[in-house]
Amino acid sequence: QVTGYLDDCTCDVETIDAFNNYKLFPRLNELLESDYFRYYKVNLQKPCPFWDDSSHCGMRDCAVQPCPSDEVPDGIRSGSYKYSEEANNLAEECEEAKRLGAVDDSLSKETRQAVLQWARHDDSSDSFCEADDIHSPDAEYVDLLLNPERYTGYKGPDAWKIWNSIYEENCFKPQNVKRPLASGRGESFIYLTKWVSRVCVEKRAFYRLISGLHASINIHLSARYLLQDTWSEKKWGHNVTEFQQRFDEVLTRGEGPRRLKNLYFLYLIELRALSKVLPFFERPGFQLYTGNKSQDAAMKHLLLEILHLAKSFPLHFDENSFFAGNKKEAAKLKEEFRLHFKNISKIMDCVGCFKCRLWGKLQTQGLGTALKILFSENLIEKIPESGPSYGFQLSRQEIVALFNAFGR
Repeated sequence: QVTGYLDDCTCDVETIDAFNNYKLFPRLNELLESDYFRYYKVNLQKPCPFWDDSSHCGMRDCAVQPCPSDEVPDGIRSGSYKYSEEANNLAEECEEAKRLGAVDDSLSKETRQAVLQWARHDDSSDSFCEADDIHSPDAEYVDLLLNPERYTGYKGPDAWKIWNSIYEENCFKPQNVKRPLASGRGESFIYLTKWVSRVCVEKRAFYRLISGLHASINIHLSARYLLQDTWSEKKWGHNVTEFQQRFDEVLTRGEGPRRLKNLYFLYLIELRALSKVLPFFERPGFQLYTGNKSQDAAMKHLLLEILHLAKSFPLHFDENSFFAGNKKEAAKLKEEFRLHFKNISKIMDCVGCFKCRLWGKLQTQGLGTALKILFSENLIEKIPESGPSYGFQLSRQEIVALFNAFGR
């Protein structure tokens, strides 16, 4: 049970729980089920820019990397049993991963018409994320409600490699310190708690945001785990053992509760961004355009209600502590922050499971959009009440990612 105050904040866990569970989440959930927020355009075909990533199994649908199809003999792939039991298990795991990790890309005819209209409203001025080229022929609209974030069978060395590269290369870590992968459980890193407590607030915050994102993803995998898979039914539900292995205080040597607190920290940062961006959405000219006038108006009303609610939260994170020192140093640090985060968004193209890649890219873009908002406060304050907002702009992609990431 995680309780009490969060580091670097005046806020506590109990205040966030009560505010989120009873006030904000029910409204946010309704918003995310609407047409505008459920369709996200994503390019799942981008090659990994950091290492050779050719060892995919049925690349388009496969959720697991440890079964390169060119290494699995033809006889096994066609269901022959004359090879070793281990090789057969590998092929079966690969098949299961295909089913679990496949991205459902079915869109209704009406939706196809609406998404054509959305393209007109996209104006990318992204700065914290390596955004997909949404005009690329490989970019497709995906229905997020048909593709929930859950356990897909993606695990083992390839999943560890993603998180290891994110922490090792992108968390302002001193060069002489290595953070080894724990044997047995790839997700449980030996975190450098003492080091984190010594670095400046910005670098500590960056680390905690990444840790919070990691915790969020692990919670969803544990909460929507494939518990039963028979010919008659699939049953998804809470896998308590999986959750404990990642977050239990004893099993993680005290790290688990800290990871969960970092999730609350991530929540506060994204909540703060929502409270700051209200003027952008309040303009009469801004529409959540899907082509259904009455639904669009209702959803904009609900969106503004959520943003006003976010603004009313009593114990917001004070982002003025970021980059508040020497101006030259602050500018340098801010740029470093931005480049580190951009790098993490690129690493998401190395994720072997397409469903995991989808949610990784979406949540990274959402957090990047939240940071963009927090670092653009002066521009947001200058937004005119009517007419275009030239200084500060959010594309539809960023808006959908921001709210869905916060929903996670």
